[in-house]
Amino acid sequence: MTDLSPERRMWSLFEPVHAVTYFANDALGAFEEAGLRGFWRGYFAGRSAPLGPVGAGPVIAAYYGFAPRMVARALPDVWTRITPEAALEARRVGSRRTLDKALDGLDVGEAATLLRRAAESVDVTGRVLGAANAALPWPEDPLDVLWHAATILREHRGDGHVAALLVEGVGGCESNVWRVALRDGDGRDFYQPARGWTDEEWDAALDRLRSRGWADGDGKATAAAHQGYTRIETITDRLAAGPWEALGPDATNRCAELLYPIAVRASRLLRHPNPIGLPSLPTPGAS
Repeated sequence: MTDLSPERRMWSLFEPVHAVTYFANDALGAFEEAGLRGFWRGYFAGRSAPLGPVGAGPVIAAYYGFAPRMVARALPDVWTRITPEAALEARRVGSRRTLDKALDGLDVGEAATLLRRAAESVDVTGRVLGAANAALPWPEDPLDVLWHAATILREHRGDGHVAALLVEGVGGCESNVWRVALRDGDGRDFYQPARGWTDEEWDAALDRLRSRGWADGDGKATAAAHQGYTRIETITDRLAAGPWEALGPDATNRCAELLYPIAVRASRLLRHPNPIGLPSLPTPGAS
C-alpha cells in the first residue's frame, strides 16, 4: 500500500468500515427488522436517508452509476414503508452489530477520534451526499463514531469522483462499461445487473466508448482509456485530499496504522469482487 497516494491509501482503509452496511448479514438483517424486505430497499433507504424523504431525481444525480429506472423502483415508494429517521437508525444498528462482532478485542477509540477529526474538516461545497451525512448529529460511542466518520469521508470522496467523471464526459452507464473494459471486458455479468442497465443501454454506452477511442472491438480498454482512468483518479484524489491535509501527515499515518487491522477484519465481510471496486486487504504480517 506504500505506492498509493495518501488519499487512496486512506480510502482503502475507511471504505471497508462503511461498506459493511451493504454486505454484512447483521447489517442487512437490521433493515429487514425495520420492515424493509429485499436488499435494494434497504440500500436505497439507508444511503438516501440523510437527504430526507426524497424522490428518485436527486438520488439518480448523486448515485450517478445506477440506471434511473432502478432508482425509481425504490424511491419514493420506500418512504411509504419506513421513515428516513428509522432508516438511519437501522443502518446504525446494523453496522454497529456487524463491527462489534468483527472487531471484538480491538480498541477503536484512537482511530475513531482521528477519523472524526478528518471527517469534521471535509469541505461539503458541491458534495451532496457528503454534506448530508456531515450534517447528521455525531454519535457518542467510539464504534458508532468510527462508522459515521468513515461514511462522511467515503461519500465526500464519492461526490468528488462523480465530479471527475462529469469533467471527463463519462456518463453513468459509461462509467460501468468503462470499468469492465479496464478489466479486459470481464465482469459485465456482475456490474450490469448490479446497476440496472439494459443490454441495449450497455451496448450503446460501449459504442460511445469505442467512438472516443476508449474501447476496442472486443470491448477492452485502450491506452486512451487507461490514460482517462489516471486523469479521473488523480482528480478524485485531489478533491479528497482536504481532510488529510487538515489532519496532517503524522496524524494521518497514525490513523492509517490504527485503521489497518480494523479494515482487514471488515474487509473479510465484503463480497469480492464488489460493485464499489474495493480490493481485499492482506492480513497483517502475511507475505
